[in-house]
Amino acid sequence: MKSVRNLVLAAGVVALSGCTMFDTYSEVEALNEANPMGSPFTQALAGEYKTFANLQLDDNLDYPDALHFARKGLAAAAGEAVMPEPVSDWNLSETHIKELAAARGRLVITFDLGGREIAPATAALAQAKFDCWIEQQEENWKSDEGVECKQDFLGALAELEGLVQQAPQAVETPEPPPMIPEEAMYLVFFNWDASDLSSGAKNVLDAVAQEVLKNPPSQIIINGHADTSGSHEYNKKLAFKRASNVRDALVERGLSADIMVVESHGEEELLVETSDNVREPANRRVNISFK
Repeated sequence: MKSVRNLVLAAGVVALSGCTMFDTYSEVEALNEANPMGSPFTQALAGEYKTFANLQLDDNLDYPDALHFARKGLAAAAGEAVMPEPVSDWNLSETHIKELAAARGRLVITFDLGGREIAPATAALAQAKFDCWIEQQEENWKSDEGVECKQDFLGALAELEGLVQQAPQAVETPEPPPMIPEEAMYLVFFNWDASDLSSGAKNVLDAVAQEVLKNPPSQIIINGHADTSGSHEYNKKLAFKRASNVRDALVERGLSADIMVVESHGEEELLVETSDNVREPANRRVNISFK
């Protein structure tokens, strides 16, 4: 299989519902396969969420949280600046709400002072351990027993605060390395039975256009795909419409249609293998690759 260097997934594009949420773990699998892009911080954060999501899935059998943190990891892998968990989103006691809110405030201040640029790995560890702490604290509503991540977070935060205080000036975020066309691939995902581009999908195409304009390939291959729900003939047409919409959006962003090849594979090349008539979000996609 072709090496995937830039695997970009739009956060929030894939919405799972019903039994599919617990029968497939495409977000966790995709995060395991992703090679993160973006700043050193977002790359490190994607790695931290990858570890945490797999722990939740494999060791704790906590499927909803595994998917939640895998989605945050995929957003980070796409280069997005993912924030620590909002305290108000979790079921916590009043005492723990105050404690976690104060801790989150300290962490965000270090970010505002350049902590993510000064010490990206430490900043990523601190954020992941904060999210781990808040998840564990919800499960241990009355006490701090079993909340191992709290001390890990406090240690990482203290280190980060010290590094920020010692820094003579803010550090500029370095430019990510240029795209290698033969190794790069972008993925755009779609809602069920839809071909329109969501805001997240448009962000992916913005990234594609920026990379192509900086390092033009000889050819852009746009492959449309569908899941197995619906007939083969219908899915072939739907996949082609998805690919065509992606092509048109790239043209709107200044890329030449002359170097684009649009193809439709329907339900023939699944990213996640399923039986017939299964609504699998990971299979509703367009692959963008280069030559």
